[in-house]
Amino acid sequence: MQLNHFSTKLKQRLPGRRSSLAITGGVVSLSLLATACGGGGGEIKSLPTINGAGASFPAAAYQRWAGDYASETGNQVNYQSVGSGAGVRQFLAGSVDFGATDEQLSDEDFSKDAAGQRGAVQIPMLGGTIPVAYNNADCPDLQLTQAQVADIFLGKITNWSDLGCPASPITVAHRSDGSGTTFGFTNSLACFSEEWKDKVGVGKAVDWPVGVGGKGNEGVAGVISNTPGSIGYVNQAYVRGDIKAAALQNKDGNFVLPTSENGAAALNQVVLDERLGGEDCNPAGAESFPIVAFTWILAYQSGQGAETAEAVRTFLTWALQDGPQATAAELGYVPITGDLRKRALDEIEKIKE
Repeated sequence: MQLNHFSTKLKQRLPGRRSSLAITGGVVSLSLLATACGGGGGEIKSLPTINGAGASFPAAAYQRWAGDYASETGNQVNYQSVGSGAGVRQFLAGSVDFGATDEQLSDEDFSKDAAGQRGAVQIPMLGGTIPVAYNNADCPDLQLTQAQVADIFLGKITNWSDLGCPASPITVAHRSDGSGTTFGFTNSLACFSEEWKDKVGVGKAVDWPVGVGGKGNEGVAGVISNTPGSIGYVNQAYVRGDIKAAALQNKDGNFVLPTSENGAAALNQVVLDERLGGEDCNPAGAESFPIVAFTWILAYQSGQGAETAEAVRTFLTWALQDGPQATAAELGYVPITGDLRKRALDEIEKIKE
């Protein structure tokens, strides 16, 4: 079935119909496009509500998508932004219809608990940059080498004067919860600095040498926004208002900002495996932003029932179309395109009863 054709028919059938977007306690309700692919040729079908939880990295895109769905259908998805670590745990426990993570599943994860029993697919939904974000009006055009980024988070650089700015103390902000964003950020820091690799390492949660913690991208952004002189890391979608992004030196030696274009240049260097997982801690390329990551949705291949499987497939298929991906790009995400999108759509078809 052609999704864009169905969407046109749906608008003809439901003129002016709208559903509300509710965001309460981190839960995002999304109206999902639901289709009946059997007899009736594009008839609307009421599908069950599906529930997901996980990464805060893509939450801004999911919220925007929810608003765009509102005039198309009353079918619902609830997404709870709880961080990648919690999302993977809930997915492996079988307590959600889908999970969301910014760190690819390990081979062990694919073979244990609900993922091992029911089969699992890992769908790249978006890419994104992980900027070094800061709040310092006296330092509007901050440029950082890779060594400087590592030294800030190691607590070795403690004053803005060490970065060529007017003197004042630096407050470091970081995630307090298990996070795929933290995994991506620390993975790059380990490539930037042998000292970071040896002393702190890579993970969804690490023993930070210095700094103030915030829960989720929202929490870290809140710390930075409310603390002049602070510096941390967030998804590009949270760089707004008083929060600015530093230009980082990339592998080729150029200082680049975390734009969608520079993110796409970097993600094009990442080779994904047969499960559509992959990462590069310091991608090459003159325009590549050095800290980038994919964000994935995790779904079961079986065990959910035909209607729930259809609801999950429909949501993921819609989200990978040109319109939603372009909308996400407006928010600072990197869209999934070309052969990768085809591979992602093929993977969605493995979601069965």
